[in-house]
Amino acid sequence: MTVPDLPELSVEAPVIDPETLKERIDSGEELTILDTRMPADFESWQIDGDNLTHVNVPYFEFLDDELDESVFTDLPEDEEFVTLCAKGTSSEYVAGRLIQEGYDVVALERGMNGWAAIYEYTELETDGDALVAQYQRPSSGCLAYLIVDGDEAAVVDPLRYFADEYVADAKALGAELKYAIDTHIHADHISGLRTLVSDHGVTGVIPDAAEARGVEYDLDYETIGDGETLTVGDTEIEAIHTPGHTSGMTTYKVDNVLFTGDGLFIESVARPDLEDGDEGAEDAAGLLYETLQERILPYDDDSIVAPAHFSNAATPAEDGSYTATLGYLRDTMQALHMERDEFTEFILSDMPPRPANYTDIIESNLGLQSPSDDRAFELELGPNNCAASNDALTN
Repeated sequence: MTVPDLPELSVEAPVIDPETLKERIDSGEELTILDTRMPADFESWQIDGDNLTHVNVPYFEFLDDELDESVFTDLPEDEEFVTLCAKGTSSEYVAGRLIQEGYDVVALERGMNGWAAIYEYTELETDGDALVAQYQRPSSGCLAYLIVDGDEAAVVDPLRYFADEYVADAKALGAELKYAIDTHIHADHISGLRTLVSDHGVTGVIPDAAEARGVEYDLDYETIGDGETLTVGDTEIEAIHTPGHTSGMTTYKVDNVLFTGDGLFIESVARPDLEDGDEGAEDAAGLLYETLQERILPYDDDSIVAPAHFSNAATPAEDGSYTATLGYLRDTMQALHMERDEFTEFILSDMPPRPANYTDIIESNLGLQSPSDDRAFELELGPNNCAASNDALTN
């Protein structure tokens, strides 16, 4: 929605940058957020936090010379709160109006767009020599991984918006980014693989089973099949075909880490309806069951499950990463102990809405669309919804 020109105010609202707001939320501080977007946008996507109180009053309610008393009903009178909108413009105006009314308020810089630009880096503890780091995008729950051994590095499930960051981080660690690897054709973000190939000379790698969906890239890339490996320094990256979420879904194994993509999360399992829709969901759910039972669960309990996404139902590990041991998931996720028919029925029973713009995103990741940088960023805004449930399936 385009915001019309807003009236000028005699005060300029202070702003808070997204990183500082994230730090305050993570510290457990109780905060009220006044969201000035339309109710539908507010309901579909919010900043998560158990310590947050959300109030939704659309910005146009603040345009009248005399404000209706109803807009003040749920606002705290004796503590600072935060306004936000999509891009920061209308929420800064609303913050200014409220400052004129005597409230203590700051506006989130760049609004939800600014929130979507946060990207955090956490190193994992593994049993191998390679450094493995997890990138976290709190706005959407997208996760990517950097693998560094010696002077070579690879990134798994890179996001286009952060492509330069992977290259810079590898360089800071004394390595050159050698590979950009996708686990599958993503439905919730624009892959950074082609950007890393075209702009930085990285070798792009996709599963050969994913290529069969109709990939049409305008640049060279490599494919990898089940059981094949790539090498970064002295570290092997083994491909394990794990279909179910999609036909091409592939897990990568590095030492005791399983990069499971969207096949297995730390709080849920994959949804099976994003490739062939409702018509193919039952068969895909059955295939997912076989994959989990035969291709993932046989690994040791101390294997680290490192997924491509997390939801607000996920609990991070002690090191701050969204990972869990396979043994923990085996002990706490009942769905992993169901029979096939029970599992299929359970997975299909209550799936959340599909990711926003997922058709355009899939076509972009197949190479059938070429969105601009701004358009690609807009397509990704919102929760990922790639899991089969909104709630945690662990205990």
